[in-house]
Amino acid sequence: MDNSIRVRIAPSPTGKLHIGTARTALFNYLFARRYGGKFVVRIEDTDVERSKDEYSRDILDGLLWLGMEWDEGPELGGPFAPYNQKDRLKLYQPYIDRLLENKKAYRCYCTQEELTREREAQQKSGKAPIYSGKCRHLTDEQIAAHTKAGKKFAIRFATEVETIEFDDLIRGHVSFEAALFGDFTIVRSDGMPLFLVSNVIDDQLMEITHVLRGEDHLANTAKQIMLARALEFMNPQFGHFPLILNPNRSKMSKRKDPVSITDDFKARGFLPEALVNFIALLGWSSGDDREIYTMHELTEQFQIERVGKSPSIFDQEKLLWMNGYYLRHLDIGDLASRAQNFITDKELFKKTLERPDYYMQTVSLIQDRLKLLSEVEEQIAYFYTEPEYEAALLVPKKSDRAQVRAGLEGAVTALEKQSVFVLDELELTLRHVAESQKLKAGEVLWPLRVALSGQPASPGVFELLEVIGKEESLKRIKKAIEKLH
Repeated sequence: MDNSIRVRIAPSPTGKLHIGTARTALFNYLFARRYGGKFVVRIEDTDVERSKDEYSRDILDGLLWLGMEWDEGPELGGPFAPYNQKDRLKLYQPYIDRLLENKKAYRCYCTQEELTREREAQQKSGKAPIYSGKCRHLTDEQIAAHTKAGKKFAIRFATEVETIEFDDLIRGHVSFEAALFGDFTIVRSDGMPLFLVSNVIDDQLMEITHVLRGEDHLANTAKQIMLARALEFMNPQFGHFPLILNPNRSKMSKRKDPVSITDDFKARGFLPEALVNFIALLGWSSGDDREIYTMHELTEQFQIERVGKSPSIFDQEKLLWMNGYYLRHLDIGDLASRAQNFITDKELFKKTLERPDYYMQTVSLIQDRLKLLSEVEEQIAYFYTEPEYEAALLVPKKSDRAQVRAGLEGAVTALEKQSVFVLDELELTLRHVAESQKLKAGEVLWPLRVALSGQPASPGVFELLEVIGKEESLKRIKKAIEKLH
């Protein structure tokens, strides 16, 4: 394969960037980069009622956030501009006229009510609900009469009785009986071309060599092959990716499941590099058990032949694990900077700006505990504000209030004498307190950790003491003693 390869992602801006669309975009991107080809973005915005500019913006921003920069497309431009289909409508008409002239398509004057009655009658008799084709054989006189009456019409493709066959790059040999489709619509009655025909024309004009998309487009591919043949176009090679399913093998729902790149992943604190890594493994494998890849490594290893046919399972827990892995391996400065964007408390945010070194220390302490960037705010809050908690939390199992109070009082006495609050010396001091009080280490360290953080789980007590500092730490420990009286 060489740099003549041209692939495209053609999302419809009727909603925000979907996890399935992002996976399709990624596989196209990796395929283009792997073989030195071009990755093209084309926005299918001919559905005027449902398409919105805000969705186009979300899709483009989402692709850039994930690290998929296009070679040609909206904003960037390119040799086949424009890259929004609503700006290309004039380009389609000559090809649609050619189909009509060559009797490969015809005007259908059936009303929506007539089509509904026809479909319902077919369903009642147990037949497949396909168009009967009654407008296909209208005489010139009948067409002239409809035209004179100003009747609206759609345009339908004249399907022949044939078998449509093609070799799919992922699924192998595929065939469809064209008769099962009936004469399908290619232009709506409002004059707007459907994506079935506009895609075929755009792919030809933009010299697209490979159309790689979800397997839910398999039947559309058969229809588009018929259209391309009728227009005497060269067909690109096709490849259809497996579906992405929930763990219960149900199809992912826009309403019920986490599918929006912006709302369900970016806004929750997933890292783009972790999400790219995760969705790359939804259908593709390098052939070994490796699970962590950079975008560069994916580009080097991606092969379309290693995309499977079986549906992929979207495992939320695995994604959280992977995101945690990436968070743990971020440079602390990078992590602190990214996490700051997720601090919603204005006072806390201000404090992180006022004491940047202290903020870095707090983030460093909780780094290994993170799964999402959005968890940072809650996990560092107690470093800046004295925590609230119930006295019972101070008492570990197999201990009692008296023992805990004695341990804390001994810790206060020892820590007040401590001149340097550094990790190793703090550990020696507190373990000595436990021994001198004839207490288990946990009966001193657990209550101290709770007194400092107010949490049942937090970084280690020695690290907390070192970062929070002597004055504030003693203040919190003394308040904990008061709770035990």
